[in-house]
Amino acid sequence: MAKMLVLSPDKCTGCRLCEIVCSLKNTGEINPARARIHVIGFDDLFPVPVTCLQCSFPYCAEICSVHAIIREKTTGIVKVSTEKCTNCKMCIMACPFGNIAFSLEEKRVTKCEYCDGKPICVSFCPTGAIEFREADSSTTHKHRALEKNLKQHLAESQLYKQRAVAEKLLELAKES
Repeated sequence: MAKMLVLSPDKCTGCRLCEIVCSLKNTGEINPARARIHVIGFDDLFPVPVTCLQCSFPYCAEICSVHAIIREKTTGIVKVSTEKCTNCKMCIMACPFGNIAFSLEEKRVTKCEYCDGKPICVSFCPTGAIEFREADSSTTHKHRALEKNLKQHLAESQLYKQRAVAEKLLELAKES
C-alpha cells in the first residue's frame, strides 16, 4: 500500500529543521530556500509545514505538455522526469500551493518526491508534525482536509491567480 506525508500544523513549532535536512539531502548544502518543504506562517500566527501534497488531481501533471510529471502507480508519488522535462515551468504556475520550484543551481524543476520513499524530514521532526504513514482512509481524509484548507487560505493569493491562468492555458491547449 502507498504511503503519504501527513502534516500536522498543530504540532509544528516552526523550528525549520525539516527545511535544513531537506536542503542538505537534496542539494548537498544547508540552504532552507532550496528545500522541498517549507514552513510558512499564516497571518503571522502559526507555522505550517508545507510540501507537495501529491494531489488527488495534480494540476502540474495535467498541464505538462510532454508528460514529464507522472504519478507512480506503486507509491502514489507524483514525480518529475528530468529526462522528459523541458523546463517550460508551466507546472510551477499550475500548482495552487506553490510547491514546485525551478532551481537555478540544478537547472531543473524540483518538488518533494518523498526522498524516494524515505522522507528525511520525518526522521528529524522533533514534534511529530510530519509523519509518513500508510495511505488508509484516515490518513487520506486528513491529507485531503489539509489540501482543502490550504486551498481556502490561498484563494485570494497570487498563487490562486496563477492557477487560474494555468487552467485557462490548459483549456486553450486542449482546444488546439
